[in-house]
Amino acid sequence: MNQQLAGFAPAPVAARMENHGNHMLKVAMQTGNDLLARVGSMVAYEGFVQYEPNPPAVRQIAKDWMTGEGAPLMKCSGDGLLYLSDYGANVVVINLNGDGISVNATNLLAFDAHLQWGVERVKGLAKFAGQGLWNTKISGQGWVALTSRGKPIVVDCGGGEDETYVDPDALVAWSPNLKVKGKRSFKAQSLIGRGSGEAYQMAFSGQGIVVVQPSEDSTDRLRVRG
Repeated sequence: MNQQLAGFAPAPVAARMENHGNHMLKVAMQTGNDLLARVGSMVAYEGFVQYEPNPPAVRQIAKDWMTGEGAPLMKCSGDGLLYLSDYGANVVVINLNGDGISVNATNLLAFDAHLQWGVERVKGLAKFAGQGLWNTKISGQGWVALTSRGKPIVVDCGGGEDETYVDPDALVAWSPNLKVKGKRSFKAQSLIGRGSGEAYQMAFSGQGIVVVQPSEDSTDRLRVRG
């Protein structure tokens, strides 16, 4: 039996964050290099790892999450290997090299605690969605792990005049320097924005990327206030 299961054993540690298969994240924990992760995402760990759900620093920065804008976080610290997942969703690992990314909070799995981050309103969408849509912006030198309901596609906006349109229910993340605006369309209602009543898309333009998941489950959409 051990030989049959050998192929599922974790590989030697090669980076701070790595995929173990498509649906699990492996984090190499070190004292002094804390991690912020989605509450309830831990599935296993080796060594000595401690958890502090919703620590004061997180409550202060993510006060908008108290009204349902995203998911609560826990601080993980210690030494060992930590394994995280989110109900079998695909895991995407990103190493930020001084740049940044804007993430739908429901698709945020974990990130290095020393990164700069905050919850902010997406500009240019207020007239389409009451007070607007909210996201989590993360930047600096460090690692971020996202989740996707199925294998995602990364769309390069190309920097031209053409815009890239995305269903909000399928949006995972995007480059924070992109321009964003909303668009309504009744003609496309049967094709885009299923279940939302009215077809509504987000239009991105400029230099950067947009990460899109194949699922359009309404539980994964960016939260709307107002």
